[in-house]
Amino acid sequence: MKTLNVVAAIIKKDNKILATKRGYGEFINMWEFPGGKIKKDESKEDALIREIREELDCTIKPIKFALDLEYQYPTFYLKMSCFEAVITEGTPRLLEHNDARWLSKEELGTVNWIPADIKIIEYLKETMGD
Repeated sequence: MKTLNVVAAIIKKDNKILATKRGYGEFINMWEFPGGKIKKDESKEDALIREIREELDCTIKPIKFALDLEYQYPTFYLKMSCFEAVITEGTPRLLEHNDARWLSKEELGTVNWIPADIKIIEYLKETMGD
């Protein structure tokens, strides 16, 4: 079974978190934290910056490592490193997703998350201010 090594951005603005809705693939129309695969010889932070530029056409700055998580899907094993980040340039444009929302801590449970990303929600409920 293949292992995917990926990164995800917990993009914060005004005490809200950016959630994106997948526009393709096995998890289409489920919500996720944006990000993607790490290329060979690429740091996790560089992969995250590149992926967000490719997916949302904006520039982010990772400000804090948040958590590593692992999740066993039926067809692959996921290893994901998550970073809190802020947008430093541009406004998110949906290039690969079909929706996006800025969610408060109280709203995090109102969307249908991809299974692995639920661990990020648990992290955020413990660490986000009210």
